[in-house]
Amino acid sequence: MTTAVTSKPRSVRRVLIASTVGTAIEWYDFYLYATASALVFGPLFFPGSSTAGGVLASFATYAAGFVARPLGGLLFGHFGDRVGRKSMMVWTLLIMGIATFGIGLLPTYETAGVLAPVLLVTLRVAQGIGIGGEWGSAVLLSTEHGPPGRRGFLSSWPAMGFAVALFGSNLTFVLISKLPEEDFLTWGWRLPFLASSVLVGIGIWVRLGIEETPEFVRGRAESRPARVPVLMVLRRWPRRVVIGILASLGTGSVIAMFTVFLVAHAAKAGPEARSTVLTGLMIAALGECVTLPVFGALSDRFGRRRVMIFGYAVAVAAMIPAGAWLASGDLTLVALVFIPALTIAHGAIYGGLAAFLVDLFPTMVRFSAIAVTYQVGVTISSFLPLVAVAITGGSSALLPVVALFAVVQLAAAIAVACAPDSRADTDLPVDLAADPAGERRPVGRAVHGEVGDDR
Repeated sequence: MTTAVTSKPRSVRRVLIASTVGTAIEWYDFYLYATASALVFGPLFFPGSSTAGGVLASFATYAAGFVARPLGGLLFGHFGDRVGRKSMMVWTLLIMGIATFGIGLLPTYETAGVLAPVLLVTLRVAQGIGIGGEWGSAVLLSTEHGPPGRRGFLSSWPAMGFAVALFGSNLTFVLISKLPEEDFLTWGWRLPFLASSVLVGIGIWVRLGIEETPEFVRGRAESRPARVPVLMVLRRWPRRVVIGILASLGTGSVIAMFTVFLVAHAAKAGPEARSTVLTGLMIAALGECVTLPVFGALSDRFGRRRVMIFGYAVAVAAMIPAGAWLASGDLTLVALVFIPALTIAHGAIYGGLAAFLVDLFPTMVRFSAIAVTYQVGVTISSFLPLVAVAITGGSSALLPVVALFAVVQLAAAIAVACAPDSRADTDLPVDLAADPAGERRPVGRAVHGEVGDDR
């Protein structure tokens, strides 16, 4: 067993700030698109379709960004395991910023014809590549600078950036949706995308001032990086990869269904219902900023499994009345959907998820391992709004959607229950210098779900 190497408290605080600020900016950019896909992209970029067809096509472009996320995760994960975490954080933010600014400049279908949706999908893919590398780099910067026994709490900070971004992106659309409908559809929707360039510049400046993680520096000094880290992960720990994918699928499906599908479903009731739903989302997102570190700390104390399974169960309960309550336009009923679903359920799942995945894999292949598990899981979840629209066929009856969501959450809960309950694992080194492919078995003795007990 090796002794954990950590940074000084001041350095840890600086890293947490950099991770949280940068992650908030990237998720803000990413979820601007999610909100726009539910509210405006259908008529602007796919006007020849029926109402349901336009929503379906808009959700398809939303999903395209998620399809690109595993590619971004693998790309940045490969270099993050071989070169380092810090530089990857800067590159991911830069790519995301350029793509988001470009979306704000796009011509619509009326102006450019079929070229408009093609460009929209292209920039959405670029967003996906950027966010695919962002999550892993931010999580590893925060967890690998601190002690293993606080991984849940530390990883909840970049997770909090997500909640801040969800609040900010919806606040932006609440404000601009007060414009006359014609102005909103003509130029108003572009403003949030163009303004994000200022935030991206601030985020890059903050991230340039942080140091590489002590765990990665130690691991690189002890052994040579694997030539292709992701291949090592898939060969040695396939069971853990599957567990991580299913756990991430459960997490991503909460966001995909509650912030995309159900928002679009409620928007059919009119502009007033749309505004109420966005307000409810903001309230829940602010609440999650508080609950994420709380649940992260609870996962350190009581174990990831218990906290995350609790979250999956609450998400299913919140889904049952969600369709009718969100379409009602009653802010109280809307809050009674979003607060349990996001503030509590997603807070519990997401607050422990990053540490849960970090605990599963050793340092020198960890970035690539997270790319495979988290990004693949949330990519699959991004197709759930498409599936939901397809199975309802425009009907207001959402019982099949509730059943689908419950099955996904159950699969995620079972996967998490089958994983080792690692609260404070001490990372073990992996000897990768044995041959050109770096395929020797890990050295040391496994503890609490670390390297060697999954054979």
